Amino acid sequence: MKETHHNTLDLGRFAKQQLHKVWLDLVSDPMGKPVAVPVLIYRGRHEGPVLGLTAAIHGDELNGIPVIQRVFREIVNMDIAGTLVGVPVVNMPSFLRRQRRFIDGVDLNHIMPGRPDGNVSQVYAHRLFEGIVRHFDYLIDLHTASFGRINSYYIRADLRNKTSKALALLQHAQIIVDNPPLDGTLRGAAASLDIPAITLEVGNPNTFQRGFIRSGITGLYNAMIYLGMIDDELEEAKEEAVVCHSSTWIYTTTGGLLTVLPNLTQMLEKGELIAHQYDIFGDKLKEYHAPEKGVVIGKSTHPVNQTGGRILHLGFY
Repeated sequence: MKETHHNTLDLGRFAKQQLHKVWLDLVSDPMGKPVAVPVLIYRGRHEGPVLGLTAAIHGDELNGIPVIQRVFREIVNMDIAGTLVGVPVVNMPSFLRRQRRFIDGVDLNHIMPGRPDGNVSQVYAHRLFEGIVRHFDYLIDLHTASFGRINSYYIRADLRNKTSKALALLQHAQIIVDNPPLDGTLRGAAASLDIPAITLEVGNPNTFQRGFIRSGITGLYNAMIYLGMIDDELEEAKEEAVVCHSSTWIYTTTGGLLTVLPNLTQMLEKGELIAHQYDIFGDKLKEYHAPEKGVVIGKSTHPVNQTGGRILHLGFY
């Protein structure tokens, strides 16, 4: 279907059983031209919930884009109830610049739902949230690690919320972290409107990883089946996810060249060696050890590490 530009997203205006490709104009650039985000919309023949899928709120987080694209390519051949809305790139200005943060250096996932009378990033966040996310009944927000780090395929969700817990368990993730929504995040802003939401971390930045992408697609179909949008059988995971009650990043206490030893999803014992650090002459400066028993969720891969740099993300189960 031909792409169209809109200033508001009124889902009731879009014809059922048709794939709609929409540009939603949010703000204007210095030339007065619209800065728009791409939105995919598919309304099923039957009434049902609105499931929102968002990706690339950070401009370098790419794995979620083909996940959303693939689901919409296939959903047009299915008889669904409700509406599926996908935003393959939330942070369009940063995506075009191949940067993580917004053009004023702000992390969009720290300022949601923004402000109508705020600065550059706050207004963009506000119009995105009000124009798109407020229409959702459920939200799955797709992320990846950031530059210099890699992630397992894991979920952050508030497991006290029955629906969020169910959606998290259906994603075939390697790890699930019980993580109540934080102020400023897209997930937290959605939860403040009683929109059950989960964050899906789909691997690494600035790349497409086919295995993680396939897992993400399966998880989204499971979510639609659970929500009654598709009449089908849930696909069971081959392995159960490791469920963590909390997690933390471990940081360096000095600068130097860092080597992180454990692999992603590796189980660690308290006191186990996790990294060593050398100075520029090759002399060992420091060793780092696991503070508690846990599982490796993510880790640093960039050797150049300043004091207070990240070593690894450890989940406690």
